[in-house]
Amino acid sequence: MLRLELSDNEVSSIKALITEIAAGYESVESVDFLNDACLYAHELPWRVRSFLNDFRLKEPHPGVCVISGYPINLSAIGATPPHWKLRSDARNSLHEQILFILHGSLLGDPIGWVTQQDGHIVHDVLPIKGNENEQMGTGSEQLLWWHTEDAFHPYRADYIGFFCLRNPDNIATTIGGVDVEKMEASHIRVLFEPRFTIRPDESHQERNESDLRKGRRQSGEQDTINEAYEKIKAMSANPEKISVFFGSPDAPYLRIDPYFMDPLDDDPEAQQALDALIARIDESLTDLVLQPGDFCFIDNYTVVHGRKPFKARYDGGDRWIKRICMARDLRKSRQARLSRIARLIM
Repeated sequence: MLRLELSDNEVSSIKALITEIAAGYESVESVDFLNDACLYAHELPWRVRSFLNDFRLKEPHPGVCVISGYPINLSAIGATPPHWKLRSDARNSLHEQILFILHGSLLGDPIGWVTQQDGHIVHDVLPIKGNENEQMGTGSEQLLWWHTEDAFHPYRADYIGFFCLRNPDNIATTIGGVDVEKMEASHIRVLFEPRFTIRPDESHQERNESDLRKGRRQSGEQDTINEAYEKIKAMSANPEKISVFFGSPDAPYLRIDPYFMDPLDDDPEAQQALDALIARIDESLTDLVLQPGDFCFIDNYTVVHGRKPFKARYDGGDRWIKRICMARDLRKSRQARLSRIARLIM
């Protein structure tokens, strides 16, 4: 795994840059900030830019990198919220969120989902009381099965970013990939064929929309949100047949989410190939324990991720991760966004 440890001089330089930027924006969700972020990103220290540029271009194995050493004032950012809908730290962690977006902007453009966390770009990954056994980032007591993020969707992100604010119990993110040299050629061939289905995961379901957004929807926004959820329902009811592998046969990209994939009772050859792939990925899994101030980026085309189960306390001190999705090419999702510069996918 690639890791860059920031020096004291780099931290000082970054803090000065972020302070200047924060004076001009109230939120990282601001359209103006999101449009300007890629410009500000090129004022980050050279080592940071070089590190992320190499990660983007060279696609190293494994497709995971971490930037460490940025100090987090746990008192200043406040307690871990009981729910992502509250966004109580919007101002308290503004500097940290700005830096997160700048790092991500060296890999692509930030995107979000109309159907996920009320359409915000920066998501909170934290335990929510009542979600203990859910297959979502807000769960806790059940293993979060490994997956590629939003694997069901053709416009899923190229990269997923995780920024750790708090992790006192050293709860592990699981990461893994596949070495095709260890797989049979017949299985690889089948995995390149459109014989599989992946349904939308729980985080995109309408029942997980917050009551806050339901209460403040405007009429035009209501139509957009309803249309987005109708698309999710259609994908759930009648998922399109897709391939699990795509790209080069020598080093394939993958999209996979076993928990939300239908059994292939009518296609034993495809089921056998999928089972073989799952077994290989299971063998590759390793633990990544993020610490406060760690920025982690995962290549969503080559690496799966999940989370080990844990017991949440709901006392304001639980694990708290920020998450962003980055797309290398916004144009590919143009038909699913309301305008050229819109970031939310319907």
